[in-house]
Amino acid sequence: MDDRTNRRKAYPSGTGSIVLDPYLLPRLIACIVDSAQRVGETMVTPFPLSPSSPFSSPTKFLRSFSSITVTKASPLPFLHCKRFLSVSVTSSFQNPDSDSPPLPPKVQTFWQWLRDEGVVSAKTPARPAVVPEGLGLIAQRDLSRNEVVLEVPKRFWINPDAVAASEIGTVCSELKPWVSVALFLIREKLKNDSPWRYYLDILPEHTNSTIYWSEEELAELQGTQLLSTTLSVKEYVRNEFQKVEEEIISPNKQLFTSPITLDKFFWAFGILRSRAFSRLRGQNLVLIPLVDLINHSPSITTEDHAWEIKGAASLFSWDSLFSLRTPVSVKAGEQVMIQYDINKSNADLALDYGFIEPKDDRNGYTLTLEISESDPFFGDKLDIAEANGFGETAYFDFVFDRPLPPSMLQYLRLVALGGTDSFLLESIFRNSIWGHLDLPVSRANEELICQVVRDACKSALSGYHTTIEEDEKLKGANLDPRLEIAVGIREGEKKVLLQIDEIFKGRESELDELEYYQERRLKDLGLCGEQGEIIFWEPK
Repeated sequence: MDDRTNRRKAYPSGTGSIVLDPYLLPRLIACIVDSAQRVGETMVTPFPLSPSSPFSSPTKFLRSFSSITVTKASPLPFLHCKRFLSVSVTSSFQNPDSDSPPLPPKVQTFWQWLRDEGVVSAKTPARPAVVPEGLGLIAQRDLSRNEVVLEVPKRFWINPDAVAASEIGTVCSELKPWVSVALFLIREKLKNDSPWRYYLDILPEHTNSTIYWSEEELAELQGTQLLSTTLSVKEYVRNEFQKVEEEIISPNKQLFTSPITLDKFFWAFGILRSRAFSRLRGQNLVLIPLVDLINHSPSITTEDHAWEIKGAASLFSWDSLFSLRTPVSVKAGEQVMIQYDINKSNADLALDYGFIEPKDDRNGYTLTLEISESDPFFGDKLDIAEANGFGETAYFDFVFDRPLPPSMLQYLRLVALGGTDSFLLESIFRNSIWGHLDLPVSRANEELICQVVRDACKSALSGYHTTIEEDEKLKGANLDPRLEIAVGIREGEKKVLLQIDEIFKGRESELDELEYYQERRLKDLGLCGEQGEIIFWEPK
């Protein structure tokens, strides 16, 4: 006997009265990120470490983070790391714009290292520069759309293969890939003779990602899904650190001679979230030195910018290359930029990268619905949900000024189904019920789902400590970058919640005008007219 049979025995079908139980109220929870599965195995995209939904829940995020597997590595090609490079701020390498600030010495040293290794040359189309975002890539000449900007050989990539080929490869072989790469980053950063020394030296100590915010700064996110997401992610990282400290670091002190702290682990986590690429052929996450200096532009609407190709890695060898191409035309002296992820919400951008966009279509909210185990029809409803690609819990991602998420109304009607409508749960309707749920079932069912969603929106809106009007006034001030993010997130979420409430308020006003299941069925049988009147047939 399978689980479905057990569920049906525990929760028998039949008629009964519907009770407005607490299980019918959706829990509104946090969202992170995610990104669409790309087409074509040679194309890569900025590292999201998230499922396919653009505004995913913490539960889905954590599940996806732990599901990545490591492939067996080949020995790591030797990288040269000269201990001293005589590069100064006054070297001949200058920014294209003479008015730009000079490059920090560590960045100049990094560039010189890449030149010595043959990765770049005087003819390289783009170089590092100080830009408003911090560091970026500036075009050295006019670049056409889809023109190659940089190519970095595989031997410079930092990924699970690099970990496997290192001294800690054996002890890290069973770890989640991101955890092993995080340990590798920290360990290499603490080594003076690391092959990646000059790359690691230019990585930031922190970003404006919400995982680095103080308690006072996080208080500005009161009531937001981003706050609960951030706290969930931080707790997840703490747990992963505690586990790896007990199982890997402490038993192998000879390999980890310098202290690895929780702060350092958070640093590595933030670096991977903000700078790594994923879904490269055979790679789940990878850091690409120099390429990861490229910044995001909201005006770019395509993600076709990075490819894995086979090419000359040196005079006598071929290797996989990470090929970065500009998605738009760029003039000499302008910054080369890409679209990080067109599907990410502002909450995702704030969590991963530490910035948001002013566009309303980046504002999102995740509504979570559940079939409660206390529901007398739990087994039947779960069977129906699973047969149609859902489960006991379902996540629906709202984006400002867009239609309701697909299948949300069907799932809502299923959750609220009961009373005289429960006959639809009988096995005879099992193959057709999802189609019936695509349209209103009954006035009572439709009224209930409107009430449930509107009550949930009102409850969520009451959790914010500011109004939209107050947030709009603050946006006009010269705000600290983190406060600016908090204000934008608060305002965006509230806008989406108000829009959801308006949609279901409109549905409530139309309840008397909707056509329900019984009326549709009577029409199909020829027993109901177009105006809803009952047709009586008299014998001749």
